[in-house]
Amino acid sequence: MIKWAGWIITLCGTAHTIGALTVQKAARHAGAWFSGGLWDEDLAELSPAGSAYWLSLASFGIPLILIGLTVLWLDRRDITPPAFIAWTLAAWTAVDAVVLPFTPWPLFALACALLLTGAHRADRRNPAGDRGL
Repeated sequence: MIKWAGWIITLCGTAHTIGALTVQKAARHAGAWFSGGLWDEDLAELSPAGSAYWLSLASFGIPLILIGLTVLWLDRRDITPPAFIAWTLAAWTAVDAVVLPFTPWPLFALACALLLTGAHRADRRNPAGDRGL
């Protein structure tokens, strides 16, 4: 279960980042990003280059990839990921479901459920609290 959760989180983060850079064509603004074009950017009035940057490289995609890969890394070492990862992602998912209902929030909800269920099962198998650390 934990492995599936890690893969779902990694896949969603990767799909968002790559999709923003390619399908949404955010990468075409890379020249402005790396030439200082965003240094004086006003967050209240983003330019197309600023919007593209926040949609792609500065979005939640890359942190989700890191979270997913960390969950997979922990699972390969028989270490149960801490429950705060699942609970924090679940809270974020709930907000996302209310604010932007047409996003893949159900996939994140599934990943959270898998993480929490996997952690619960690991606790039941090892009641002494030794989680592979």
